[in-house]
Amino acid sequence: MNLKQMAGIEAAKYVEDGMIVGLGTGSTAKFMVDEIGRRVKEEGLSITGVTTSKETERQAIELGIPLKSIDDVPYVDLTIDGADEISEDFQGIKGGGAALLFEKIVATYSKKCIWIVDESKLVKKLGKFPLPVEVIPYGSQQLLRLFEEKGFSPALRMASDGKALVTDGGHHIIDLHLNEIADPIALGDYLDQLVGVVEHGLFLQIVSTVIVGGESGPRTIHVSK
Repeated sequence: MNLKQMAGIEAAKYVEDGMIVGLGTGSTAKFMVDEIGRRVKEEGLSITGVTTSKETERQAIELGIPLKSIDDVPYVDLTIDGADEISEDFQGIKGGGAALLFEKIVATYSKKCIWIVDESKLVKKLGKFPLPVEVIPYGSQQLLRLFEEKGFSPALRMASDGKALVTDGGHHIIDLHLNEIADPIALGDYLDQLVGVVEHGLFLQIVSTVIVGGESGPRTIHVSK
């Protein structure tokens, strides 16, 4: 069993009958969704899933997990998702899979959030992983220029067809190659105020529990907020 799979299966144990569950996106989250699907089929687990991407929606439907939109539920009991980096103080960068907007919406309306990662995602400070910023296409070149002037080393994320990647929300992503983020909260506040920025990949003060897949088995860290 690989480390991502180990973390995904461990996290699925937190899902209980009757829960509304946010289903994350990405390679680690895929294992978690598979395991929840197995529990629905084999154990009769009764839940409602809320997906964070079209990709996860397709997977959940194939597995027979009942789904509702985030707009059709009063709240989410628990969201389980991956992360691209987690700092020592449990702030995160997400959005490597281009689903950061929907992921943050679902996380915001969740009572608890679990992040599932392998050991490589734990870092001292955020920033080695490029920070995704989701932007509307109109004016995106102006934002690229602004980020260049700020020294953020921006790059418009491209799809496999050589065109600018389009997210599930119909937006583009600019990745900021920052190397190290000294003050994630200040940077998040700055990005929040920019016209044309829809969302950014800094997930701050959001996570409740981190499950880390390691060589000696899964490790669970409960985060005190």
